[in-house]
Amino acid sequence: MSLLQVRGLTKRFGAVVATDALDLAFERAEVHAIIGPNGAGKTTLINQLAGSLRPDAGAVLLRGRDITSSSVHDRVRHGIARSFQATNLFRTMSALDNVALAVQAGAGSSFHFWRDVHADSGLFERALALLDQVGLRERAEVSAGVMAHGEQRRLEVALALATRPLLLLLDEPMAGMGPEESLQMIELIDRLREDATIVLVEHDMDAVFRLADRISVLVYGRLLATGTAEAIRSNADVRRAYLGAAA
Repeated sequence: MSLLQVRGLTKRFGAVVATDALDLAFERAEVHAIIGPNGAGKTTLINQLAGSLRPDAGAVLLRGRDITSSSVHDRVRHGIARSFQATNLFRTMSALDNVALAVQAGAGSSFHFWRDVHADSGLFERALALLDQVGLRERAEVSAGVMAHGEQRRLEVALALATRPLLLLLDEPMAGMGPEESLQMIELIDRLREDATIVLVEHDMDAVFRLADRISVLVYGRLLATGTAEAIRSNADVRRAYLGAAA
């Protein structure tokens, strides 16, 4: 059984069909990239998988369980986490406190009002381990708002990992990065495939072809092709779709 399946997924915005009767499957422990021209429906798909956008038709199945009507927080409990195109951090808090808050929320213990959270050593040990996993342990006490853009993106990944996801949705994690920061993110995603299935929306084609086990190409909300990086690279329909969009 695939970890996640979408069947006949459809989303309309007025006359625009952003997701058009889409059928897709995401397998365990793979990096599955979603690519396509601007307006292809990539982020709309991610939002439907995460639960922040309800489809008009079709179904989303996690390990065979229909989660189409499930809320965002319910999907998090069942193993889905995500990052966003724009960083979503508590900018005045340290990197460590950002991750500790995510760990605390994931453990279901966010509101112990009468106890000093800093007395919970296990909470901060877990947060430090996550910062170490994304290469930010030495930056633990730095405020998120003054960190470099690439560091903020990796910190956001640490927040997502705090929920111990089975499925990690990454929406353009390398947006706005320079070459060195992009390389650090590529190396991080490559390590994370050991712990979770990753759905990657990304415009950096070098990163996509380096990371993806499989690639799905969307055009106007429809699935044009799915296959290995080599199969997609040599697919004439995919080349035409990109050339047509560019023209």
